[in-house]
Amino acid sequence: MAPGGGFQLLTAAPIPRMAHRTETTDNLDLLLGSLPEHIQTSLQAEAHLQHLLEVVLDLGRRPEARFPDRTVYLDEEFVSREDIHHVVQRVGAFNSDNRAGIERTLHRISAIRNRAGEVVGLTCRVGRAVFGTVEIVRDVIESGRSVLIMGRPGVGKTTLLREAARVLADELDKRVVVVDTSNEIAGDGDVPHPGIGRARRMQVPSSDHQHAVMIEAVENHMPEVIVIDEIGTEAEATAARTIAERGVQLVATAHGNSLDNLLMNPTLTDLVGGIQPVTLGDEEARRRGTQKTVLERKAPPTFDILIEIQDKDRFAIHQNVADVVDKLLRGVPPQPEIRVRMSDGEIRVEAKPPAQETRESEPKENGRRPRSKEIRIFPYAVTRDRLERGIREVRVPACATNNLREADLVLTLKGHARGNVRKLRDAAERNLPVYAIKSNTLSQITSFLRSLFENGDRLDSRDQAIKEAEEAVLEVARRRRPVELAPQNSYLRRLQHQLIGQTGLGSESKGEEPYRRVVIFPEN
Repeated sequence: MAPGGGFQLLTAAPIPRMAHRTETTDNLDLLLGSLPEHIQTSLQAEAHLQHLLEVVLDLGRRPEARFPDRTVYLDEEFVSREDIHHVVQRVGAFNSDNRAGIERTLHRISAIRNRAGEVVGLTCRVGRAVFGTVEIVRDVIESGRSVLIMGRPGVGKTTLLREAARVLADELDKRVVVVDTSNEIAGDGDVPHPGIGRARRMQVPSSDHQHAVMIEAVENHMPEVIVIDEIGTEAEATAARTIAERGVQLVATAHGNSLDNLLMNPTLTDLVGGIQPVTLGDEEARRRGTQKTVLERKAPPTFDILIEIQDKDRFAIHQNVADVVDKLLRGVPPQPEIRVRMSDGEIRVEAKPPAQETRESEPKENGRRPRSKEIRIFPYAVTRDRLERGIREVRVPACATNNLREADLVLTLKGHARGNVRKLRDAAERNLPVYAIKSNTLSQITSFLRSLFENGDRLDSRDQAIKEAEEAVLEVARRRRPVELAPQNSYLRRLQHQLIGQTGLGSESKGEEPYRRVVIFPEN
């Protein structure tokens, strides 16, 4: 998982313009075979049986067949106890959430019980494996980044998960584990449905144990990808973060229809970084033009990308969750990329979020663009994946960026820092601090990050320190006499020295910690 609101927005891979064929398998005969004969006969007389969604059998009521656009009564006679018993005897055992299935199919039978525990109602939902649905977001699924899928019930989230598991396991040859709580992804029985391809399936004894099985999957089976349906509890959200922090790609669904729903859900908001109130100082509140108490993202999000399935052929894709959440909290509405699957299978992009244009259009203060709460680190000769892993382990508000223009600092190796490297010269020209570590190891990177953030949130103080130095430079140039700045930590003093050096003035640090400060001198 790649954290950070300042993460350079990754553009999606080109969307294929060719038509994609979809195939559907539903084993509908096996579901019909579990129903009473008189109900089977009525269903088989339906002209559009291939569109059947579910059959509802409630004791003392007429049996119903539900289609996308209508509901049909299947018999004039009411459902009897014998009808319900007939179905219960022909499906798998009901688990703690009152769900059962038919072995090696995706059909789901859900029970309604009376106070004595007897089954008095059944919802027999048709399960279908649809091959080809993933094409509309294939580039996103194959990106290696963690993906969260949302949408109303019945819109196709689980179908997409199943297809994603198959593509990742069969076509990308990744080690994929499906955590299948209700056997909806891979079907009932001990042998998983072929719809998940070569992905492995771990069944969950009850929904209360889903978070434990998620962790067990990582610890025992070394997956590269974990697929999970319906993250819905705080324990599951915590488990998802733990998995992501171990470098495993997550592809999951969550309760809710959209990102807005997730932000309003205190149980699951951690999936997108969480929200916390922050009290600003008077000066900072005036600078931002906000109230003193504002909402900000608490941590890097567990999921890098969020897909909202608006309907089965229309997807809204938020390519950078951290950036979107940060903007939402500042009152900027999200601008997701909209992808539409046309009737001929062609995939079209209706809108793309502005990337560089958005950044360039942000207001500037004193010639500098306002910075976000996260420090953007440009790694040079330092492995980006290792830096991102270090950020996740230390859990600091930072991110890696490939764009030197967007960086707040550069992290490199001492051997490169001593050379005449073009990128490092460019960083110096942009007044960016360059930090060097001894070796490209995770321990060196995490030590650097802890040192960098040991004094807490540096971004507000960074802006203040730079602003103070800029104002002092003007005063020194005008009055031709030295000016002392306020005490700062070593990181901020270094930024001030680099800024002053660009103006041609002299500077030095004086005093003892924690009162050590920069003094600016006029030109000789």
